[in-house]
Order: sequence, then C-alpha cells, then structure tokens
Amino acid sequence: MAQASVPFTLAVDAMGGDNAPKIVLAGLETALIHHPKIRILLIGDEEILNQSLKNYPRLSAACTVRHAPESIPMDMKPTAALRVRGSSMRAAMEAVAAGEARGVVSAGNSGAMLALAKIIVKALPGISRPAMAAVQPSARGDVVMLDLGANIVCDARNLVEFAIMGEAFAQATLSLKAPTIGLLNVGSEDLKGDERLRQAAERLRDSVLADSFHGFVEGHDITAGVTDVVVTDGFTGNVALKTGEGALKLALGLLRHVFQTNWLTKLGYMLVRPGLRRMREWIDPSRYNGAVFVGLNGIVVKSHGGADAEGFASAVDVAIDAVENTLNDKIRHRLEQLGMLGQPVEAKEQE
Repeated sequence: MAQASVPFTLAVDAMGGDNAPKIVLAGLETALIHHPKIRILLIGDEEILNQSLKNYPRLSAACTVRHAPESIPMDMKPTAALRVRGSSMRAAMEAVAAGEARGVVSAGNSGAMLALAKIIVKALPGISRPAMAAVQPSARGDVVMLDLGANIVCDARNLVEFAIMGEAFAQATLSLKAPTIGLLNVGSEDLKGDERLRQAAERLRDSVLADSFHGFVEGHDITAGVTDVVVTDGFTGNVALKTGEGALKLALGLLRHVFQTNWLTKLGYMLVRPGLRRMREWIDPSRYNGAVFVGLNGIVVKSHGGADAEGFASAVDVAIDAVENTLNDKIRHRLEQLGMLGQPVEAKEQE
C-alpha cells in the first residue's frame, strides 16, 4: 500500500453506518498510518466528535471537524433523505461539489448517497447514469464488477458507459494498464442475450475499447477471473454479488462443520490450518470493502454499513487510490476518444 504523494482532503460522513462514529474514527486512525499526508474533513455532531477525537491522536491532528446536526437513518427512503438539509452526508457531498474535498467516504444509507451524489456532486459530462463499482476476488486475482445496484434497468448506452468506467476503475485501483472487459450474459455466444446486450457488444467491438473487449462472459466466469472487468445492469449485478457472498458463507460453514465432526477431522484441521488461514485472509470481506459510485464529478465511496474499523480503512484506501490515480481523468479521456464527452443523452435512452 503506497503512501499518498500529494496532500489533499477527503470529506468523511462521521455519522453514517451501523456503529458510527466509533468505527469511522477508528478506521480513519488506521488509514492515516498508510496515508499520513491526507487531510480529513470530518462531518457530524461537533460535540460528540470533539469528545471522541481525544482517543485518536493521529486523526485529531489530521482533521477539521464540521458540525452537521442531523444524520440519515439506514432505512430512510432517498426522497426523504434529500429533504434533510442538515445531514452529515449532505454536508460531505457539498464539500466535494464546492472543491473543498476531492472525495467523500460514508458508511451510510446507499440509496440516499446515490440520490445526494447525483443532485449535488452531479455526473460527469457524457455519463447518463453513475454506477456502483467494487472489487471482488477471483481465481486469477481481483476483478472489478459494475453495476452493483445503482441502476436496475439499463440500455446499451449505459452498458457502454459502465465498460468505460470499469476500465478506468481497474486501472486506478488494480494498477492494470489494459484491463480486459466482459459483458455478463446467459452465454458466451454472440447471439445470446437480449437486444441491449448485443447492441452494447457491437458498440464496444467498433470502439477504441475493441482490443480490451473480451465479449460475453457467464456467471461462473466472474470467480474464474476470465476478465478483469465484468459489466452488467444493477439488478443482475446485485443478485450476482449477493449470491456469491451467500455461497462463500455456505462453503465456510460447511468446512467448519466438517472439521468439527470427530477427532480425525479435528486433527486434519490442525494440519491444514495455516492454509485455511491464508485463504481466509485472501477472501476477507474487509479487504474488499469500499464501492465507488463511478461517473460523478468527484470520488464518492460507499463503505458497508456494518464494516469494522479495518473495513472502513479499506474504503478510505479505495477513495485515496481513485483520487491519486486520476480515475475521473481516465473516464473523461475515454469519453473523449469515443466522442461521448459532453454528448447529450437521448431521452429514450434515459427511460
């Protein structure tokens, strides 16, 4: 993990998440070990934060506290969240929009985050719909997947935009010079899938992304690591993500059960324990915490609401990587190459 080379500020919603602000502050304290030059604009209840910061000397020295009297509950609808003018999440978004911060990190309500980001931070010119992107483990290394739930229904243009943003995200976070891109489908053959998938594939094959475009991939290709980037609509992506998480929990539970069956299996566990420990570290969810709403005029990172301090620190790392590796500049460059930078989006493609 490289240290930050250029000082800049991140806005952090200190009151978002299941265990805020304790986990948020502990996570920031950890993140600053690796990124000592970063400044933090810490937003939330000033009295609570100032009292709590006494336990986090590194963070206290690196942050400025900004008072926000309200927080957005995890179960609040996005439309209601937009009306909470004094929320810590809104104030963090406003700091990015005003140029006071390069990015925002929050473990709060994801629907509210997306709604506020669209209205306050706004989309990049040429992007019709921001998407949620995150890194997932695979047999060949880490894989970028998007969209993971921001857009339930997508058209061909949206999928092309996701491919552009996914490539840039893989370059920024995985340090890949030329990541390969796959469109998630029900089969790898060119005739499989619906019209929007076939149109998106045709556009990608005829674009500057042609050399990076692998074609269609199937569900099992995600964990096999067939491509570095997997592109899909938000409905399918969210289902695939949660199915994978459930399968992982099932496998770990079955292993635990097997190794506790009798004294022989317990002995077997003792023999393979070092390997299992390495495997657990490899697939540790805290390593992969931090989804980015890509396609916005600033870096917006969503931490899992139930993340621990290490997980929140990982989300901060993702935000720092995205800023330092010029994620948005990479997206703008590809949009310009494709003639899509600032291009008006037809109404029918936004429906």
